[in-house]
Amino acid sequence: MLPGIEPLNPLLLLPAQKLTLGCPVLDRLLRGGLPVGSVTEIAGESAAGKTQLCLQLLLAALLPPSRGGLSAASLFIHSEFPFPIRRLHALSSSSSAADSLDHIFVAAAHSPDDLLSLLATADGLLARPPTHLPVRLIVVDSIAALFRSDFDNNPKDLKKRSFLFFKIAAKLKEQARRFGSVVVVTNQVVDVVGSEEGANGQRVGNYASLWSSGRRVCPALGLSWANCVNTRLFLSRKDEVADDGGSSRTRRWMQVVFAPHLPEASCEFVIVREGVSGIEPQRVSWTIAGHATGKRLAMASLDLTSIAL
Repeated sequence: MLPGIEPLNPLLLLPAQKLTLGCPVLDRLLRGGLPVGSVTEIAGESAAGKTQLCLQLLLAALLPPSRGGLSAASLFIHSEFPFPIRRLHALSSSSSAADSLDHIFVAAAHSPDDLLSLLATADGLLARPPTHLPVRLIVVDSIAALFRSDFDNNPKDLKKRSFLFFKIAAKLKEQARRFGSVVVVTNQVVDVVGSEEGANGQRVGNYASLWSSGRRVCPALGLSWANCVNTRLFLSRKDEVADDGGSSRTRRWMQVVFAPHLPEASCEFVIVREGVSGIEPQRVSWTIAGHATGKRLAMASLDLTSIAL
């Protein structure tokens, strides 16, 4: 090592400002929320809660920084149809800010090239927002849907697909850094068969522990795309039947797969009418004699009063 030159801690490169997830429990899991200036992927199977969380982020971005928001508008690019406008209306219906939906811009992407075209056009939206609020949240829901049918499993198509991955990721990272934006991309999952080390024997993050609906899975699009995102969060679900064999319920978890600033951790959460909310972990307290214990399980309320989720 050269004299006077010390290794730079990558944690110090991360921006201080973060976007709240709209729930203090989930914010604690992520040390304050989603960082600006980087790309966060939210992966999970269908109905795991990816889009629900993204809709909540759109409204959270409107909050002032003192409450974890960005005081900013959002751009939502969707490739899954139709866009869940009724759910977004439901989440914002009790908002004290009657014009909250006026600061959410929506566009549809039908292919990877379509997404690249939209992102190029979005430069103008980010540089010259049409409202008094800057656009500082970009959501792409989902990236996997764009690559679902246009590519075959041959060397030529795989090379082209990887090229598009890097091109899309480079554009998103540029916009995140240039405009101080939070970028969120959702991804689907595929079943893992065979190796315990993840898809095709390649391990990225804590793959061995990714389970959902009783199946071992991993995020779609392989290692090339995994290297394009800064942070990967995994949402899982599990259907449980009550002991009496009657009613059933769905349990959901958020898990940190990899991030430059976060340890591996997880948290259970629920989806209710008001939005997505984390569940406080069980706390166990012992008496001095060790004969009695007390346990508490509580669901945190959403901290989004200004939009009344």
